[in-house]
Amino acid sequence: MESQTNISEFILMGLSSDQNTQIFCFIFFLFCYLAILVGNLLILISVCCSSLYNQPMYYFLSHLSSVDICYTSCVTPKLIGDLLVQRKTISYRNCMLQIFAMHFFGIIEIFILAVMAFDRCVAICKPLHYMIIMNRTRCNLFIVAAWAGGAAHSFSQFFLITRLPFCGPSEIDHYYCDIFPLLKIACIDTYITGVLVVANSGMVALVTFVLLFGSYVIILFTLRYHSAEGRRKALSTCGSHITVVILFFGPSIFAYLRPPTTYPEDKIFALFYTIIAPMFNPVIYTLRNAEMKKALRKVWCQKIFSEDKRNCFVPLMLNNFTRQHKLI
Repeated sequence: MESQTNISEFILMGLSSDQNTQIFCFIFFLFCYLAILVGNLLILISVCCSSLYNQPMYYFLSHLSSVDICYTSCVTPKLIGDLLVQRKTISYRNCMLQIFAMHFFGIIEIFILAVMAFDRCVAICKPLHYMIIMNRTRCNLFIVAAWAGGAAHSFSQFFLITRLPFCGPSEIDHYYCDIFPLLKIACIDTYITGVLVVANSGMVALVTFVLLFGSYVIILFTLRYHSAEGRRKALSTCGSHITVVILFFGPSIFAYLRPPTTYPEDKIFALFYTIIAPMFNPVIYTLRNAEMKKALRKVWCQKIFSEDKRNCFVPLMLNNFTRQHKLI
């Protein structure tokens, strides 16, 4: 890689040059990262240590939580550390590694969200055959396919970007190494490379989003024949997943399904799919999910506090928050 560039490190422009803004961002993003780790680890451990792990929906949710931790850890610790220093740099090798990891875990998350939508579609449209269709062998194949798809996508993006020569300037107008800002500072014409990036990343996000949208159209069509209580329960389950899809896919499609150029708004939209969505995923999936709250109570209360429900602060906090949300 070093033979293709005269630059050994890049300078990241970051989110802001104002000192007070950087201090505020440091505190805010540190809180966000801790919330991501705690929330997703709570879901991951609670699902794996309870009977929910045998249910396909929660099996996929546990994998989504683990991917969220890996995905945001590719960017957020570096962002938090850079907010404390004046000169924000990243080596060429670490920059390429960050690009590979971001696209690897990002595509895995996209595919897992698609599989979760298919799971809800089967559960609602084919309830009697649900456990036969979504058996553990097929669920494992879906997860392996998601990881294989992530590897294929990230290697192709990695190959495109490592072939570009960089000879200066070395300033990247972003808070992490992203492909479009790097194309902007390359020493050669990057139009073809930009088109290939859009065709790869953008079309993957768009096609997956269309499939997700189609699955929920089928679900809504099927729910016409269900009772009012059945529709309420099904929509409550699917509502969490739809919220996560919107938070993740909206900014992602804006970022990659467009001409290969950079905009000032890119940093704000990137925050949604790198930090905000992984932070809200645990809250969204547990706020109105009775089974998830029951698993939290069983794992974190009965084992730790010897079935003393008065000390079950996690479910109690969720229940109080749910009641306040309903009152609002």
